[in-house]
Parts: sequence; C-alpha cells; structure tokens
Amino acid sequence: MEKYAQVIIDISQRGLDRPFSYRIPAGLQHCVRAGSIVMVPFGAGNTLRKGYVVGFADRPQVAAEKLKEIEQIVEPSRGYTMEDNSEFYLRLAAWMKNRYGSTMATAMRTVLASRKTGKAREYRQIRLLLSKEEGGKQLEIYVKKHQTARARLLRELLEVPELPWTLVTTRLHVASDAVNAMKRAGVIEVVTVQELRNPVNVSPSAQTGMELSPEQKEIVDTVVGDFDGLQAGQTSVSLIHGVTGSGKTEVYISIIREICARGRQAIMLIPEISLSFQTLMRFYSHFGDRVSVVNSSLSEAERADQWERARRGEIDVIIGPRSALFTPFSRPGVIVIDEEHERSYKNESMPKYQTVDVAEEIARMHGAVLVLGSATPSLESYWRAQQGQIRLFKLQKRLTGGTLPSVETVDMREELKQGNKSMLSRSLHAKIEDRLRRGQQSMLFINRRGFAGFVSCRNCGFVAKCPHCDVSLSLHGNGRLVCHYCGYERPAFRTCPECGSRYVVAMRAGTEKIEEYLRETFPQARILRMDADTTRRKGSYEKILSAFSSEEADILLGTQMIVKGHDFPSVTLVGILMADLSLYGNDYRSAERTFQLLTQAAGRAGRGTEAGDVVIQTYQPKHYAIRHAARQDYEGFYAEEIAYRRLLRYPPVGHMMAVQVQSEDEEAALRAANAIRMMLMETHSLSERGQIQVIGPSTGSMKKLRDLFRFVIYIKAEKYDTLIVCKDLIEKTETQGRQAASIAFRHVEIQFDFDPVNPF
Repeated sequence: MEKYAQVIIDISQRGLDRPFSYRIPAGLQHCVRAGSIVMVPFGAGNTLRKGYVVGFADRPQVAAEKLKEIEQIVEPSRGYTMEDNSEFYLRLAAWMKNRYGSTMATAMRTVLASRKTGKAREYRQIRLLLSKEEGGKQLEIYVKKHQTARARLLRELLEVPELPWTLVTTRLHVASDAVNAMKRAGVIEVVTVQELRNPVNVSPSAQTGMELSPEQKEIVDTVVGDFDGLQAGQTSVSLIHGVTGSGKTEVYISIIREICARGRQAIMLIPEISLSFQTLMRFYSHFGDRVSVVNSSLSEAERADQWERARRGEIDVIIGPRSALFTPFSRPGVIVIDEEHERSYKNESMPKYQTVDVAEEIARMHGAVLVLGSATPSLESYWRAQQGQIRLFKLQKRLTGGTLPSVETVDMREELKQGNKSMLSRSLHAKIEDRLRRGQQSMLFINRRGFAGFVSCRNCGFVAKCPHCDVSLSLHGNGRLVCHYCGYERPAFRTCPECGSRYVVAMRAGTEKIEEYLRETFPQARILRMDADTTRRKGSYEKILSAFSSEEADILLGTQMIVKGHDFPSVTLVGILMADLSLYGNDYRSAERTFQLLTQAAGRAGRGTEAGDVVIQTYQPKHYAIRHAARQDYEGFYAEEIAYRRLLRYPPVGHMMAVQVQSEDEEAALRAANAIRMMLMETHSLSERGQIQVIGPSTGSMKKLRDLFRFVIYIKAEKYDTLIVCKDLIEKTETQGRQAASIAFRHVEIQFDFDPVNPF
C-alpha cells in the first residue's frame, strides 16, 4: 500500500501550522524517513519550500489529482540532521509548540539549533598504497635511479603511512610533480579530507583529579546515585545553592566525569559568552579534547563542526549558552545549568522557552539528571525546592576557607548633601587609592541591567511607581510616565513630589564616561573596560579577562558581564555604582535581579588569601534587596520577596502569560487585542470561577518597533495549564477569525510569552 509523507512546511505562520500530504516518488521510497528534511512544491505557484517529514499516512488529506510530490531530500550536512534521532526531535518540538505557543516549524528550527552548515575546511592527505615489503623494494628503485625526492617521501611514508600534503611539499621539500608521478605509478593516493575545527586551542594541564570537601562529595554521590537509578522517561532535578567561591564548578566536573564514565554525554550551560574562557580551561584540564565549546564568537562553520563532532561521538562534553542544549548527542546523561537564575536563559524569540524547563524535558526523555547551580537561585527554582519538587543542596563555605567580603553600603543622598557630586563616594575613592598603593586589583561594576527609563530624585531617592502593579513607571518621549503592565499613566515631574527637590533626573551613565573620569582621577592606574563595545571582536572577551587575570591592569570596569563566574585572587575591592538602576526596572522581577547582581558582584572580592571589601553606592540603602545583598542573606531576601509575589499572584506562586498583538496598522492591533480580551472574559469556564485575571490591553514597552504597533494583554492564573488553555483558545479564535475573514484579526501577528522575563 502506498504511503504518503506528512510534511510540516518551514513557514512560521499559524494558519499553515499543520502537516501537508505529499506523494513519495519511486526513487525516494527507501530514503524518506520521519525526520527527513525535504524540498516540496507549495502554494499556487509551486514554490519550492523546505519541510520536515513528521510521519506517514495511508490516505492523503486531499484528492489524488491535487496531490503534489516531494521534489528532493536535503542531504544531511555537518551536524544538521534529525534522522539519527528523529523521534526525540519531533517529540521535543511538539512539546515546545504546545507549551510555548509557537508553530511546529518554528519549534523544529529551534531544536535543530538554527544550524547553518558554513564552509567545511578541507585538506589533502598523501596515503601509501604499498605494503611494507613492496614499499621497501620501491624505495630501492628510487635510490638506484637517484630520484631523491620520491625516495625521501617514500621513506617517511614507510614510517607514517599517511602524511598531510602541506607537510610533504614544505617540510620534506617534495615537489608536486614528484607526488603526481608516484600517484600515477600507484605507489600513493591523494585524498581530500574534511577537517572538523576544534575551537579549544590550549594545552591541557596535568591536573586530572581534585580533592572534594565532604559536602561536595555528598552532592556528587547523591546525584550520580540518582542517575544510576533512572530509566528512560524519568529524571532527577537538583539545585545547588552555593555561596560565591564555594566550589560548584568542581562539583559539576566530578558529576560529569562519573556519568561520562558510564558511556553518556554531558551538556554544561553557562549564561554568558564571557564565562566560556575560564570555565573551558577548567574542564579541558580534566577532559582534554573530549570537551568542546559553542558560542556566538564561533563562525557558522566552526559551530557546525562542533555539532558534527558531537553527532559522531568525538566529544563527551559541550559547554555553551542556551543553544548548546540542543547539541546532537545520542545519549546525554547529565545537563548542568550554571548560574541558573540568569535571564539570558530565557529565549526572547518564538518559541519563548525557558531553558530550565526545556532542559528538564530533554533530561526526562533521555533518562538523564538535571543539575542547577547558583549563589542566588531564581525564585522559581528555590520555590520548587521548598515545595519538595526538586532536591536542594547547600554549599555555605568558600572552598579556599576564606571569608565572604566585608560590605559597606553608601547612601549617595548623603554624599550629595555633603557636597560630593562625583561618581565615586568618598569611601570608594579612598579604597581604590589604597588598593593602588598596595598593588592589589579592583573591579568597578556599573549596574545598568534592567534600566528602563525610570526617573529618580537624587535628594531623597523617590521613584514614581504604578499604584496598581508596584513597578516603576517608564519615561516616554511625550513626557508621560507609563506602566507597561496595566497602561496607567501620569505626567512626568520636574520637582520631587516627596521632598520638593529639583534634583530629579533620568539616571544615565555610560562606561566610557566613567572610564574617562577614572583616568583623570587615578592617572597612575592601568584600567581595562569590558562592555558591549570593547567585546565586539572575536576573542576580545578572552583577551581582556586574560590580561586582568595576569595582573596587567589595576582596575577592571564593566557591566554585568564582569561580575559572574570569574575568579581573580588579586581582586580585594569591588565597587558597585548606581545599584538603583536595576532596582527600578519596569517589571516585577526588579528586586530579585538587583539582589542577584549585587550578591554576584560582591562575590568577586576576596577570593584569594587577602580579605575583600565591597562598596555598594545607592540612593535606597534601606530597600530589602540591597540590605540582604549586603549581608549575602539569600533566605532573608527570599522570605520578603516571596511574600510580595504571593500578594500579587506573580510567579512562582502563580503564573502569567503575556499575549502580544502587533500590526503595521495601529487600529488593527488594538482591535484584535480587545477581541481577545472580550473572548477570554466571556469564556465562563475561566472567568466566572475566577481562574484567570486579565490585565490590559496596554501599549508595549515600545509602542512601535520595526514599523509594528504593539499591544499586550497579561493573563494571570494559579496553574500553568490554565494559561495553556487560554493560549489554545486564542489560537483557535485567531484561526477561525482568519477563515471567516473577520476584520478583527486581519493583518495582525500574535505572540505568547509564559512567565515573561522581560516586559513586552
């Protein structure tokens, strides 16, 4: 019986998000499989489109005369194939589509990690075709005929039967004419070999083992024991809450070594490209060239090579950001997510997945363990640990035996009152001078992350907040202060409503301006700056970090990329400038982010034998996020923050979904957003029982972006599954509206974001 391929067309349009039937031509009957990537004619013009074969059917969906035929199979290229593990890829893509509200085509592109092949690197090898005995006789002939170049090459090939062309023609000084003559005589052959690039270009150290503390060893033994008891379809999730410098990386390495020894592979996720260098060095000392790295600094060809090395089984450990989660390993046994609280683990394009959730699903599908680690865990992970849903381990001592740094909080309002209008408090200025005299290093962190145009009073610290959502209001170009959750507005103010001061400013400061100030103030200091501008070029992260690690600079100035995961023993002072910039971002996670950033920054000081100092400059010294960060008190912060989340039904106590409606036509976008709100409110099974709370529509944080007007609706619910029901209803309403040519959904695009990390 003839079977028909069910093909998902690679078009990210919800109306086309279903399988289409195609006839399989006779020449491809034995080639097309589930997971095959094919080219098919599509649409009225039969335009050739890429598609993914997701299954087969005995009957086509359309009449036989309308049935089209698969044109060709896209030949699998380096690392870019589903066929090795098609069931896994298809199941994972379907799970992501359902959970995050994307199309199947978009989900397929995601699980294939947007792999582009790039140009393969090729080189020529010269290979001996004769046996030792035959080669010896041929060598005598060359010597007798005084064919010295051929004799020289053959002599080497008798020792090493395969040599690179470049080595032969340069080091051995054998001309290509001689090589070609030996080839024609059948003595050798010249083969072209594809070389898979290895971005790890350092020499491994002799270190292969490490001495773990009893606490570290207990974690390793428990996690590995969990792994040994797992079956396919099961997983074990553990959270390691360890203070900065407590040796979490050593625990990761030991767990990975044990699980790789059992014939499985490991995925090690890190949040920032800047962490790759130091982390990779530590892993390479233990795993040699069985470990590799993927990140955005690699070319497309280099990245494709790493996917192919993983697919071939040439590496056991991959290190990288969230895209490394989709490395084509055949049997991953452990996934580690370091600094699991980081917002960069949330994908901000469709599907807007949370890496921790997808990692847990992948681990479950493969019968693997998932290990999360952080000095400042996300409230979501810690909440799950408190509920007994995942294991919780604590590492509360620094591995070196040193103490946590001494933290001083400076009230910049008092500095202003006492006549200090500079960027540095008097205390931080004095401590920098002291470190320069003593030959010790300092790090200055500019807390710009999360800044969203809030306006602050420098005299009393007042910040205008939304009375309904308890987030800061954002300053728009029309002079209005706006809440991006509910749309509340008020006029901007020039004098402070609290104290009457005219020191009301939109807080703005850049790293370049601060670097200039530092060079004028401390002319003897060697200063390195690390931000988006100084790290654009390939290798710039490693260059800056290596220079600072080698003590070629006295002060490292930078944004959040300098404060996480780095271990610089000579750093005894950390200064945190403008802590308030992230404290008053325009979303409900601002206090959590501020606590995490300040705690991580403080953890860079005093990691060697010398004690460390931290100076936090702030206009809100009594805010609970800053108070607890100064004491490195995670539990204290968690208790206050979770009470606030519970009061307002924010995650992780409840769940929230942002529905973004965008269109080139502002009226069309608003019309569709209102239609969605009305549909949800009229769905009695949801609204009458109080299962959902609908907020909006309001304009997005940027009302217009790339010529698209944006409106957003926020839906709150106690259960995540309730939001999935809402998402399904919205998708159904949109599809029915398009089919009925409803004006409400004409020329609009709808996106979903579950438990959003950034406001739309």
